[in-house]
Amino acid sequence: MNTTIQHELRFADLGDRRLNRRLVQLVSALADHPAQSVPQATGSWPAAKAAYRFWDNERIDPQAIRDAHCQATLARLPNSGVVLAIQDTTALSFTHHRATTGLGHLTHRKSRGLLVHSVLAASADGLPLGLLHQHVWARSRRRGGRRTRARRATAAKESQRWLTALRATRAAIGPGRTVVAIADREADFFDLLAAERPQGLELLVRGRPRRRLHGDGRLLGAALAAQPAAAEMTVSLPRAGDRPPRTATLVIRYARVVLERPSVHPRRRSLVPQPVWAVLAQERDAPAAVTPVSWLLLTSKPLTGPADAIEAVLWYSRRWLIERYHYTLKSGCQLEELQLETAARLERALATYAIVAWRLLWLTYTARREPEASWSAVLTSEEQEVLGRQYGVAEGEEPTTRQAVRWIAQLGGFLGRRRDGVPGVKTLWRGWQRLQAMVRGYRLAAQPSRPPPVVGNA
Repeated sequence: MNTTIQHELRFADLGDRRLNRRLVQLVSALADHPAQSVPQATGSWPAAKAAYRFWDNERIDPQAIRDAHCQATLARLPNSGVVLAIQDTTALSFTHHRATTGLGHLTHRKSRGLLVHSVLAASADGLPLGLLHQHVWARSRRRGGRRTRARRATAAKESQRWLTALRATRAAIGPGRTVVAIADREADFFDLLAAERPQGLELLVRGRPRRRLHGDGRLLGAALAAQPAAAEMTVSLPRAGDRPPRTATLVIRYARVVLERPSVHPRRRSLVPQPVWAVLAQERDAPAAVTPVSWLLLTSKPLTGPADAIEAVLWYSRRWLIERYHYTLKSGCQLEELQLETAARLERALATYAIVAWRLLWLTYTARREPEASWSAVLTSEEQEVLGRQYGVAEGEEPTTRQAVRWIAQLGGFLGRRRDGVPGVKTLWRGWQRLQAMVRGYRLAAQPSRPPPVVGNA
């Protein structure tokens, strides 16, 4: 059993010790083989049946699994400094699983699946620390939804998930910490920006340029573009699809603005214009073949100078982590390939795989953030032994996390050339699976041999 997973799930309470042990065993098997089918990952059909029975057990509340991981996440938070709480939504499509019940429609009416809204905690320098909140739902059909959406109360719309996640974030972390909730343009709506927040909880949301300003007559984007350049900074842009990673130079402009109330809001008369700080970050001298970066950000945190504006842009650049988390959940863990009969079973499976996806992401970014730390920070003693023999580590030598992760990625097909940069999540999970297969072989070889059975008369 994976001792790292045992530690991660030390807070698990499913109401039965046997279920707690089963959870640890299941997450350990899936973490060692994230992209394989359940029978392949668990190693045998009886073990696979036990996994399916676990997900079928109505006594198991998926929230209890998420809570165990959330408590472990809170234990990893730094003692001081800012905590980034990055929100986003992704869709899990099970359209090709026609027999699965309890699903809802997705973007297209004929598509079926579940929607997942996650809040991922990260350090200010970009280390994914784990989930703080995750909400799963199936979308119901609503007639005339698009025509009436703007005039419906937020509580009656899916937009409520941003407010719910904001409250869950503060409830999880508690007072006394500075938390910055980060979200993309979908979270730019008046009720979120105007929501009451306790001291220490700040918003950082990508804004819409065509928002109207109160008492100004101009639109938000035009007002920011008219501000003088206050600073320049560079940010690292990760790989996205076929676009290679690169560094961008951004020109920073910022100002305090007051947002006008929405004209069709159902409670417009009771609303007051909302003051916020806005930052415009535009790329200078972008390569000819790429779309220049242009981020318009809204924040509740006062910007007292250019350094604060630069810090806000840097924090927003960490939003990529939540996209990588969802990518790992779907592509790395192959969650959409699960063939389970009900949405309730899928949600229990999702709660299980959510921990696996975070661990893969954490392993990747730990090596980037602390490249010179000892490999013992990310590998068990058995994994160190097997990887050391594979790559000829001398006795007493202590490789770094960066070297260990590159070796694991090489097992997954990463070439390791200088121009290849750092390995990504995809090659890392492939290498991780191969490493775990090697560890199993190492364990079998270490077992004492059994005497051959006696046949015939002694």
